[in-house]
Amino acid sequence: MFTGIIQAVGHIAQRDSTGVDARLYIKTGRLNLHTVQLGDSIAVSGVCLTVVTLQNDGFWADVSGETLKRTTLGELRVGSEVNLETALTPQTPLGGHIVSGHVDGVGEITQRSEEGRSVRFQIRTPNELARYIAQKGSICIEGVSLTVNTVAGAEFTVNLVPHTLAMTTLKQAQVGHRVNLEVDIIARYLERLLLGEKAADSNVEGENKVNLEFLQRYGFA
Repeated sequence: MFTGIIQAVGHIAQRDSTGVDARLYIKTGRLNLHTVQLGDSIAVSGVCLTVVTLQNDGFWADVSGETLKRTTLGELRVGSEVNLETALTPQTPLGGHIVSGHVDGVGEITQRSEEGRSVRFQIRTPNELARYIAQKGSICIEGVSLTVNTVAGAEFTVNLVPHTLAMTTLKQAQVGHRVNLEVDIIARYLERLLLGEKAADSNVEGENKVNLEFLQRYGFA
């Protein structure tokens, strides 16, 4: 688990691809690796990866074909910068929100505007994720914990203060940039809980949505 508070910006130093999956060597910059051990998890631009080889200035991680397909890691090349965060411990301040590192989908920045010293991004999310995003709720973008300002259909906005811009790769993000998204895990569990006994119904699971029609159909509204 992670908090979405980025600790360092690193970069892809080497990429070995098999055509199906890949192995990445990530140089970790100022990230503190002294307490990291083999098998530990590190969030790389919001994607939870396992350390398989550890070196003084970075680590190797295997990336499955599924992860390459569902995140932006498949698009990164040698030299691409990435946001880094080590897994939280019982002593870690929970400054952001609970983040699993399991990316739900890839969004696209549709607008970037300056607001004083801050930057506002408008992001289009895949349609199937829109129902999990709520005004003033939490969203994880490229591993960064942010608060949702506004929501309109499948688009939402967030504001990044100067510190967040300076400490993450989002300072470079422009219109058209694709970003890893992880919705608030509580929203995921709440949807499942609302299904109640219907959760065992494969037809309901296939629909995979809770909306007003669903609530009315099963007597919740």
